[in-house]
Amino acid sequence: MKRFWIRRGLRFLGFAILFVGLAGLAVMALWNALLPAILGVSAINFGQALGLLLLSRLLFGGFRGYGGPGWRRGYGPRGHAWKQKMAERWQTMTPEEREQFRQQWRNRCGGGRYGREWRGAQPEQPGQAQQDPTTTAI
Repeated sequence: MKRFWIRRGLRFLGFAILFVGLAGLAVMALWNALLPAILGVSAINFGQALGLLLLSRLLFGGFRGYGGPGWRRGYGPRGHAWKQKMAERWQTMTPEEREQFRQQWRNRCGGGRYGREWRGAQPEQPGQAQQDPTTTAI
């Protein structure tokens, strides 16, 4: 059983080294292909590319990865708290308040799936009176 975990750890370490090496090569290749011609800077080597990759992760991404809090809108502790708060609010609403809430969002969105065009109705023009559907003009 111990051999299994050692092999698994070595395999993970090998893939991590391979991934970092490929990322460094990609940064180096892109830098050397684009920036000397565009900005007139000098070419970089593999070590400098790894340093640049590390610096960009520190400045822009950190090291928490994609599973950190709030990594995608609506997920993580902040997103779940918003969803839970909205679900609690929805449960306390009466059916009339729910319909009023839906109507407000339909008016905000205007068109598309939740708007008037999706339902087949024509948008109202300002100053235009609505006709009674029971009466027909001939």
